[in-house]
Amino acid sequence: MNAPWKPAGAGTRDPFVAYVCDDTTAETIRPIVAELGWSVDKVHKGGLRNAVQTLSVSASPQILFVDLAESGDPLSDINGLAEVCEPGTVVIAAGQVNDVRLYRDLVASGIQDYLLKPLHADMVRDAFASAQAMLNAPKLTDAAVDRPHFSIAVIGARGGVGASTIATSLAWLLAAKEGRSTALLDLDVHFGTGALALDLEPGRGLTDAIENPSRIDGLFIERAMVKASDKLAVLSAEAPINSPLLTDGAAFYQLQEEMRGAFECTVIDLPRSMLVQHPALVGDVQAAVVVTELTLAAARDTIRILSWLKANAPGTSVHVVANRLPAASAQLEISRKDFEGSIERKLDWAVPLDARLAAQAAKLGKPLAEAGKATKTVAPLIELIGALAGAAEDADAAGKKSKGGSLMARFDLKGLMGKRARK
Repeated sequence: MNAPWKPAGAGTRDPFVAYVCDDTTAETIRPIVAELGWSVDKVHKGGLRNAVQTLSVSASPQILFVDLAESGDPLSDINGLAEVCEPGTVVIAAGQVNDVRLYRDLVASGIQDYLLKPLHADMVRDAFASAQAMLNAPKLTDAAVDRPHFSIAVIGARGGVGASTIATSLAWLLAAKEGRSTALLDLDVHFGTGALALDLEPGRGLTDAIENPSRIDGLFIERAMVKASDKLAVLSAEAPINSPLLTDGAAFYQLQEEMRGAFECTVIDLPRSMLVQHPALVGDVQAAVVVTELTLAAARDTIRILSWLKANAPGTSVHVVANRLPAASAQLEISRKDFEGSIERKLDWAVPLDARLAAQAAKLGKPLAEAGKATKTVAPLIELIGALAGAAEDADAAGKKSKGGSLMARFDLKGLMGKRARK
């Protein structure tokens, strides 16, 4: 809703107010309102007419529930409500008219959702949860429009090497340490841990995008992404494992495109199977971080992924990170020297194993980089993000000097690759 702002009420906005037409609706929503910690006294009788009269002289709540059951012209009445609602109010409407066209018109007019009466508790809970997610969503204005977008793909050479842990930490460091608005896109649709690592509920944004790519636009990104901090938002999923999601990849490409306009940086937790199914996903990625371990199988797969990146993404800066390196070399399946000889390049970074820190981070619901800011385990990640941020700054400078040509052509790739993890 976007009526003129009323400064007098700006500091006194209630989290929730409802205007209902009947006792049944009131009794349905009151227990849910109590569950969410809102005041049940904010559930008023009178429906939409009472809502318009009251809000014309008082501050709008953050979430507004209105009953349209007594409205003769719901669409016109909702537009009248918009004239008295302050900007940022999330409106949920309920009514008895089961008409797809009305639903679409109401959503287009600015409401968040339209619920068909009689109401069910689960239906109301989902609507309120979506409203809260929208209130907490990152605002697109957070992104600096004069900075070229910088995208990083994190790829695990094998399952279980800790690529998701690295991806979440890099995203957090970009946001918290470098101060860049950052999106974490977790493309493991069924088993992704991006939201879990940040102690967040993943929501349905990613699965909705895959099922209906035509819905993806700037507003969808603002509503679907879950905000972890002022500078960091995540798009993850926990799709049912008995429901395969079939896609030609259009949703993934569209998500990347919209994130370029909404954020300064994107960190993509990219399952290696995506390289086979949707190779174009890496086409516009400026940096790829290949996470591996010192085993025979990981050496084989690192070789294959590096070869694939060289053939399919020649403009992408590639960094190889050995994760969870044990303190004693005797515990390694392959020595570091032999591993580097196999992949025919040096490891760029080596992250020591710290099981206690990993467990603590999981218990706290924090990324590894946040839970162990001053530890030896996180130090290589801070150096890595420094190199990546340096590349982003080079892109910024190059973009200011010239609007044309490829940004990657002006990157100092030798400088990027100059830092190596200590043996």
